Parts: sequence; structure tokens; C-alpha cells
Amino acid sequence: MNSIWTIARKELSDSLRNRWLMAISLVFATLALGIAWFGAAASGQVGYASTPATIASLASLGIFLIPLIALLLAYDAIVGEEEGGTLLLLMTYPLSRSQLLLGKFLGHGLTLALATLIGFGVAGVAIALLVEDVAIASLAIAMARFIASTILLGWGFIALAYVISVRVGEKPIAAGLALAIWFFFVLIFDLMLLGTLVASEGKFSAELLPWLLMLNPTDIYRLLNIVAFDGAAQLSGVLSLGADLPMGAFGLWVGLVLWCAIPLAVALLLFRNRRI
Repeated sequence: MNSIWTIARKELSDSLRNRWLMAISLVFATLALGIAWFGAAASGQVGYASTPATIASLASLGIFLIPLIALLLAYDAIVGEEEGGTLLLLMTYPLSRSQLLLGKFLGHGLTLALATLIGFGVAGVAIALLVEDVAIASLAIAMARFIASTILLGWGFIALAYVISVRVGEKPIAAGLALAIWFFFVLIFDLMLLGTLVASEGKFSAELLPWLLMLNPTDIYRLLNIVAFDGAAQLSGVLSLGADLPMGAFGLWVGLVLWCAIPLAVALLLFRNRRI
């Protein structure tokens, strides 16, 4: 455990030195405050609308931003060390491959978690202080749920980035595959699912198609932050299939956790068999 924490602390200190943590926190805080006060500007309203509307808007933003940041943070975790000539040196230490990978995952995960907590936490505190008649308890619960689900979403994509990093041999290839994963889960997956729904004329929507949403962590994330406010009736587009899922918020939480655990287990297996 000491070895894992040593690697994690080194990754976290690198993020602080490179100002990754500061930059991500600032981006999150700025965007969260902007959405909280100007999210309803298109309808002619300026100001804080409501907690459910704010969380839904933040979740819609999060599916684009969080996966991209997580992938950029971790895509070169292993292949970058190998190209820099430090991976072989690390392997000469009393350190197993699993400890190295888990330490890096812990370091990157803490970086993203702290940035998420600081950025969105600052926004939540600002809303509580500046908005009159806001329900503090409801806001705190909603923000805590949103921040926790955002952290899990980010960890899932960090794990996916590790699968890439331990599988390829060059950083440019890893970067290209990371962007491909982002495009697939954030943009292409729902289009494919919507096309399947239209082609099937809705015949399978009550059976197979709702479960396909669980194959995309960004869909699970959005469902979790909408259903939490009893907003199943407000689901639209592909997400409307989520109303047919025979599970509540607990099942969606489990789905996000599995999206962290399974890719990380795959990355560990691939790294153990990687030739250095």
C-alpha cells in the first residue's frame, strides 16, 4: 500500500506543479456559476432558476467536459513513461506492475476528484450565499450527488484511458484513440441507439434497448442526475428509454462503479502481460 500511495502522491504533485488541478478547478467553477445564473438566458430569464434545472444543465455539460479532461489527464500514463525511458527504471524498484498502475490511477483519480470538489463546491457555496430563498439542504444533497457522480464518471474514463495507454506503444496513437473513445461515448453512441430505435419502429424499446443505455457511462450519469429529482417524465430523446429500466438510482450508481472497476481490471490484466 505504501508503494501505491508513493506513486499516487508523485502523480498528484505533478498535477499541482503543472497547474492541472488549478486549471480544472477554475474551469469547473466558472462554468458551473455561468450555468447557474445564465442557463435560462435563451428563454429570456437571467438568474438562478432552480436546483433541478441547474443540476440537469451541469450534467449536460459534464458529459462533454468530464470524459475529455479525464482522457487527456491519463492517456499517456504508461505509454508516456515508456517513451520517456522511465518505465523500465520504475520496474527496477521493488514495485509490481499492479502497484504502479493502481498508484497512477489513484493519483489521477485524486487530481480529478479534488478539482471537481473544489470547482463545483465553490459554485454550490456561491449559490447558497447569493441566491435568496434557496433550500440549502436540498441544494447540498443535490450538489453532493452531482459531484459524486461526476467523480465516478471521470474515474471511469481515466480507467478507459489506462486501457489505451497499456495497449499501444506510441503517444500519438494513444491520443488518437482517446479522442475516438470520447467521440464514441459522447456523440456517436446515442446516435447509433436512436437510429436503432427508429429502424426497429419502437418494437424493442421495452425490452433490449433500455438496457443498452447501461453500455454508455455518460447516459448512466445523465439518468442518475435527472431521475434523482423524479424527472423520469422529463426524459427526452434516447434518454426516454431510461424510463423503462427496472432499476432505481441504486442500480445506476452500481453501473457507474462497474464502469470504473471493469476497465481498470482490464488495464491491469493487459499491463501484466505487456512486454517492456
